[in-house]
Amino acid sequence: MLGVSKPGALSLVLCLIAAIPAIAGDMYKWQDEDGIWHFSSVPPQTETSFDTVEMPADPKPMVEMRKLGIEREPEYSFINNIWGPVQVQLELHDADNVTTEPALPASFVLEGQSEQRLLKVRATDPRLGFSYRLSYQQMIGPPLSSLPAEVDYYPPFPLGLQFPISQGFDNDATHKEPPNQYAVDIVMPVGTPILAARSGRVMDMEDDFHGGAQIERYLTRSNQVHILHDDGTMAVYAHLQANSVRVRQGAVVKRGQWIANSGNTGYSSGPHLHFVIQLNAGMALESLPFRFVTPTGSTITPAKRMMIEGVLPK
Repeated sequence: MLGVSKPGALSLVLCLIAAIPAIAGDMYKWQDEDGIWHFSSVPPQTETSFDTVEMPADPKPMVEMRKLGIEREPEYSFINNIWGPVQVQLELHDADNVTTEPALPASFVLEGQSEQRLLKVRATDPRLGFSYRLSYQQMIGPPLSSLPAEVDYYPPFPLGLQFPISQGFDNDATHKEPPNQYAVDIVMPVGTPILAARSGRVMDMEDDFHGGAQIERYLTRSNQVHILHDDGTMAVYAHLQANSVRVRQGAVVKRGQWIANSGNTGYSSGPHLHFVIQLNAGMALESLPFRFVTPTGSTITPAKRMMIEGVLPK
């Protein structure tokens, strides 16, 4: 909560609809031949066996707000920390003697890695004090008003491999809500190369988390890569192996590019890849049904227990 001295007062309410992964780090522990224990942020450079210690993670905001201007006419600037667009919606509450530029509520799109001054506030009658509460909501991705034409995707693993789908569309407990209603879980060994199912730009990624289980503390601890496509849709590749991501944030990747390895991190019951196509349907994150391309060039709609064959060469 932020306080503003007279003539006005402000209280800030943050309503976060979408978040990005937290910042995490690794700590390595090993014992040398003399029995001395060592702790380091990098693993030993010898063949000495070592343990990886899971470190606490601090939240990493997708959008940050900065207050600028003077007390009588404050301005608000918003920073997008990821490498893709984010929609921000501002609303005013409990306003007394307040005029804003622009009028609220209003929605804005922040381009990746950008900062914009979005709001100016002043007293309607400058002789009197003013007060208000400002809230904002954020949603990853550009807002789309229509469904994209592209629905065919290549299986996100190499030619010559085939794996079963353990969860399909609108299936079981974890694929019921709109963001994951049309997700698929593909069972595969840890370390399997994950290929980009379609070209695009890496919006965000995380590969510092270790461990996985179906318990609450792991809900936000999945390693993943988010790729933005040219039609505004976004692919999410999740539960990746720690320290396996091979692409950097902001990079443009080609279809079939090796982006990471499969894993078993986060809220997971076993090694698999969680793959989903999402879009921002106007401050609401929704998933889209899609088809996989087969080795013969035809397409299939993925379903539970179906075997999927790789098509793209590594």
